[in-house]
Amino acid sequence: MNMNETWLIVGLGNPGREYEKTRHNAGFRAIDILADSLGCKIDKAKFQGLYGQVNYKGKKLMLLKPQTYMNLSGLAVKELMEEMGMRYIGKD
Repeated sequence: MNMNETWLIVGLGNPGREYEKTRHNAGFRAIDILADSLGCKIDKAKFQGLYGQVNYKGKKLMLLKPQTYMNLSGLAVKELMEEMGMRYIGKD
């Protein structure tokens, strides 16, 4: 594994108070818990979402909470990946 790589971690959910404590926002809550444990603030608005960055064990982690509603969250992910020059390396 390359020590200079960036990892993108996305928590899916729906924006708005009416979804805040619903099962639909489990991904947002997971990102909040992870961010808190890493001392990362999710306070930047860009890429059709809210995000934060933190270094962890030599890796740059980007934590993203898309604000496009779940069905369109891929738009926010794609926008961030394109701007950051990231590529998908998971299984096909």
